Amino acid sequence: MGNTPSKANNSQKKHPRKPAGRLRFWCYLSNQLSASMEEDSHSQSASLKEFYIPSYVLLLDSESETVPDVPRCPVLVFINSKSGGQLGGDLLVTYRSLLNKNQVFDVGEEAPDKALRRIYLNLETLKANGDAYATQIQERLRIIVAGGDGTAGWLLGVVCDLKLSHPPPIATVPLGTGNNLPFAFGWGKKNPGTDRHAVEQFLRHVMNAKEMKIDNWHILMRMRAPKEGSCDPIAPLELPHSLHAFGRVSATDELNKEGYHTFRGGFWNYFSMGMDAQVSYAFHSERKLHPEKFKNQLVNQSTYAKLGCTQGWFFASLVHPSSHNIAQLAKVKVMKKCGQWRDLEIPSSIRSIVCLNLPSFSGGLNPWGTPNTKKSQYKDFTPPYVDDGLLEVVGFRDAWHGLVLYAPSGHGTRLAQAHRICFEFHKGGADHTFMRIDGEPWKQPLPVDDDTVVVEISHHGQVNILATRDCQSKSVRDPSSSPSQHGTEDCQSDDDSSHGGEEHRKFGAAETFKIPEDIDISHIS
Repeated sequence: MGNTPSKANNSQKKHPRKPAGRLRFWCYLSNQLSASMEEDSHSQSASLKEFYIPSYVLLLDSESETVPDVPRCPVLVFINSKSGGQLGGDLLVTYRSLLNKNQVFDVGEEAPDKALRRIYLNLETLKANGDAYATQIQERLRIIVAGGDGTAGWLLGVVCDLKLSHPPPIATVPLGTGNNLPFAFGWGKKNPGTDRHAVEQFLRHVMNAKEMKIDNWHILMRMRAPKEGSCDPIAPLELPHSLHAFGRVSATDELNKEGYHTFRGGFWNYFSMGMDAQVSYAFHSERKLHPEKFKNQLVNQSTYAKLGCTQGWFFASLVHPSSHNIAQLAKVKVMKKCGQWRDLEIPSSIRSIVCLNLPSFSGGLNPWGTPNTKKSQYKDFTPPYVDDGLLEVVGFRDAWHGLVLYAPSGHGTRLAQAHRICFEFHKGGADHTFMRIDGEPWKQPLPVDDDTVVVEISHHGQVNILATRDCQSKSVRDPSSSPSQHGTEDCQSDDDSSHGGEEHRKFGAAETFKIPEDIDISHIS
């Protein structure tokens, strides 16, 4: 019994030491974690410096500042905050928290052409004053655009119009419903994460991306001015600065013809006509009436599928009159490079026709596929290259026909590859049809008398785009491709001679400007 107090006392003496030991351990662990987090923070900060652009480069008359080393990959970020439901706004917040807020733009607040004009004028002023830092920024500059295909095409059109001495290549963030442009160049088609980690990962991909050329296309539409009413093609989405919205040429432009309405526009991915455009028109009209119902990409896609049923696209042979089939609506002519116009024979069952520039349509499908040149009907066809100056022309009978694209070697009805295409619509069994450019549809009135509506598509030029290393788009400039086999022969293009006028040489996505030569840029307001 006499030992019991002693054991108790010993226990009481040892017990207080244990919390002290644990406390030291937790303090040590906390310090290690803090040091690790601080190290990670420094690492992340150092990594983001590779994309950071100082304010004095972006803003006229900004305060002087100490600048870091020239970033390896300076970026300008343009985000459509209304795209992807709440995702666009969230992405805007994240980018502005990681980079200089002056290098991140909401296209709804400042149009891209205005922002780029201001920045490039400032860059030229700095370069004229001998600023080597600004010179290197301009040479390394890349653009990121987050939005739907319409927003991405808008930026491509702006850069094309501005005719910059060093046009920056563009990376596209999939933030729409179809996301055909991002998917074609390896950026995916699902809406991205908007947190810090996802944005930093995307920026690293942009730094390591490769540059590619992409063809762009001019489209002209001419119709006789009606005695009453209007025949203007009007897209349901109101994008007044977008290259997708057709614009009437001015009275002084060489394209203008007295007694006619002449419209012009441009596209990067595709022009389609027929029932597929009809379904798209129904979807966009519904979204315009009830925008609150279209906040989720999955919901949007399921709604699109339902409209395909209600519009009769799956049962076209039963509900779609044959007078609305493409062969009945229009006479189609095509021209290869350095060639002559020839009539294109279209099967009578074709209800939709697609003129495709990229191997991505309807959410990433490839309607053209890879033709087997050993087959006689495909001997003159090539795989779809994005910079060969050719459009792939594909036809579809109905939505069931379109489902063959999900098969590994599935494709639509290959009709032609063309450098120029002309559609002539005459009076017939339909008073309208539906057309679509890069996802932007409209309802197009057709002749009601003996007049003709003409739609002509021609090659316009090329711009630079960024692609991941494993993207599905192919270039004729790739070492594994032989340019001589893909219709890239060097010949005198007739584009400019047949479509004169300054307006043809721009998309209308921006107020065209070019840095003046032999002029003191610092005096330009």
